[in-house]
Amino acid sequence: MSALLIVLWLPALSQAPLAARAAGGARPAAPAGASAIAQTGSSSQSGPSPLSPLPAQSGTPAGPTSLPPPAAIVSPAGTAPGLPAPAPVLSDVAFNKLIAAASLETLDPLCRQLAEDKATARLRLVRQRLLTMLPAPQPLAVVLANADVLLSCQAPDGALQVLDRYGPAPGAEQVQWLTLQWRAANAALDHSRAALALERLAAERYGQLESLALPIQRRSDGSVITRSALEVMADHLESLGQRRTAGQLLLLSRQNDATAATRLQQAIRLLADLPPQELDALLERALEQAAAAGAWGLVSELLTTQAALPASVSGSQRAVERQLRLTRRLDDAYGEWRLRRQDPGAAARSLELEQKLRSPRAPGGHAADLPKPGPGPDAPANPAPVPTSAPSKSSP
Repeated sequence: MSALLIVLWLPALSQAPLAARAAGGARPAAPAGASAIAQTGSSSQSGPSPLSPLPAQSGTPAGPTSLPPPAAIVSPAGTAPGLPAPAPVLSDVAFNKLIAAASLETLDPLCRQLAEDKATARLRLVRQRLLTMLPAPQPLAVVLANADVLLSCQAPDGALQVLDRYGPAPGAEQVQWLTLQWRAANAALDHSRAALALERLAAERYGQLESLALPIQRRSDGSVITRSALEVMADHLESLGQRRTAGQLLLLSRQNDATAATRLQQAIRLLADLPPQELDALLERALEQAAAAGAWGLVSELLTTQAALPASVSGSQRAVERQLRLTRRLDDAYGEWRLRRQDPGAAARSLELEQKLRSPRAPGGHAADLPKPGPGPDAPANPAPVPTSAPSKSSP
């Protein structure tokens, strides 16, 4: 599983026909009336609900043509000409018929619309429908698509329930199933199950998690933010209280860049109970990687951590000397002043640096062009004048 890159942003699966999801089909538009359906998410609770349990469907879900035609959702008469027609409102009975005949492809955008409009009552009905419309056994593509739409409906526990209906075979099928299981467990904040899914993906070769990219967030432009599964699994283990295991996992990183140095920094934080000599060796390794990448901010943080080691460790004093050299390289007068002021023998240099420091609002400061803050809300409207001299004493 070398150089394995898995970016299964599975909403793409649920938004394409089942036969084309593995190839990444296009996202269909939301069904007609979806916004109007969502508008009545709380109104259905105002009276007795006429909804009855939905009949379960088996086999392949019906296609988009099984939805009622848009003409069934009409605007009321009397709309002024030239103005957009108000969104129609579906009754509970009509909504029940709509989701009973809908397929996964049409329920997915409906779920997103209901979730966006916070139509909790109707979103709950769609979740119940998704759990019963495709009972086992189903092919893997159908199981994955069903679970993914449940994630769109903000029902990660339901997605896990659907995934449990299928036992994947080793290979690509298992990778797809475990990746979606991680997504569902991560959304449900089930750190134990999420870590187990990543452990099975690693197949006991945890170093390979470094090259496994997991989808974390979708940007507004549609692109996906990913993160290394090595870091993600370490976060799950830390949440479970297994700090030492999480730190040792991060030490498996084999990259030599700023990202690897950041992972080492996190590992050092998690392994703070190690002997100082071992921590110093890890810090040296991280410093080498950060300096090679030119990540001077990270270098400064690592040197601060190294300087805080016990005085018995030779690297602590060496770290202070390195910090001083770094401040001169970066022309960081304030950073050098903070270090020099602790040394009584460097009082003259400390005073020289202090004279160089200026207020941010002084000429040349980064806030020189910003307006000065006005008086506080508790300041009097007309403050009393300050006397320039002491008042004279009156004669008796």
